[in-house]
Amino acid sequence: MPVNMDKPQLWKADVVQSVDFYNEWFMQFAPKAYRETRRETTSQVEFALDKTENLTDISPETLMKHPEILPILRMATAPPIARDRLIGLASISPSLVRNMELKQRVSPNMAKDTLVEQLGKIGFLIRKLADLDICPWLESGNRPRKPEIHRAATVVADRLCGSLADPIIRNAQEKRQLASLQQWLESCGYRYVKPISIPDFREMEAGTFAFHLNVPVALEGGQMQINISVDVAVMPKKRSKSTLPLLVECKSAGDFTNTNKRRKEEAVKIAQLRANYGKNTRFILFLCGYFDSGYLGYEAAEGLDWVWEHRIDDLVKFGLKR
Repeated sequence: MPVNMDKPQLWKADVVQSVDFYNEWFMQFAPKAYRETRRETTSQVEFALDKTENLTDISPETLMKHPEILPILRMATAPPIARDRLIGLASISPSLVRNMELKQRVSPNMAKDTLVEQLGKIGFLIRKLADLDICPWLESGNRPRKPEIHRAATVVADRLCGSLADPIIRNAQEKRQLASLQQWLESCGYRYVKPISIPDFREMEAGTFAFHLNVPVALEGGQMQINISVDVAVMPKKRSKSTLPLLVECKSAGDFTNTNKRRKEEAVKIAQLRANYGKNTRFILFLCGYFDSGYLGYEAAEGLDWVWEHRIDDLVKFGLKR
């Protein structure tokens, strides 16, 4: 039976409450999450400066030993260089840059001579475009003092965190949403189990829940199988052999634009799940933030119901008895 998807007369008031809920959290906790990440990132920048002799030695050998410092080096230039811009300006392999930044390694199959040449191009470009305002020792030739190095590291860390601000907030919000669900479920007598201990989500024990559980689905034609990662799976306390866990997707948003851009993702998930496990598969959204009537109407039309975080007790209406 629908809980929220069939009550459009309540949507506008819920949107207002959800936006207020998100904004209150953001003002109270987002700066802390950002500061903690910036502190950690500053240490990483100081490490990169140490390994490159404060940007005076960005040699191929250094980059081979420490490929993970490349994103930091890109933020130490004036202006900071985007990944694709670096590839174009240095005329280097996109695969090399992706390996260094995403896998913290150099391209394993690249010929040694080619690798040294391309890493040399990276070092030359970074040194040529280095921001002399934050690294004045590169122009003066003087040995930098510790306060200068720390100041430069802080600026570069700010640039890195600025480019990662949205993911930082999303990660903090996801942790908070999962913590809220865990607190509510445990207060109702449900028990957490590790996803690795669940061979088949359909066979979860009654009264248990898990986070980040992979649910296998076969795509059309059955020629390919993929895993759908479900944020939360909860098996009700009272179940029959045919009872499936309640699957929950945590969603938070700090503006209305991005939610409407990504609203098809959940519709695709529920369609794939029901195609594999039957029309009684229950997949709902756990919402906090900027989800307007356009978003809600789209999801309702696709058969998706939801629980607002500011009304978390609505989970009872989905069969999760206290």
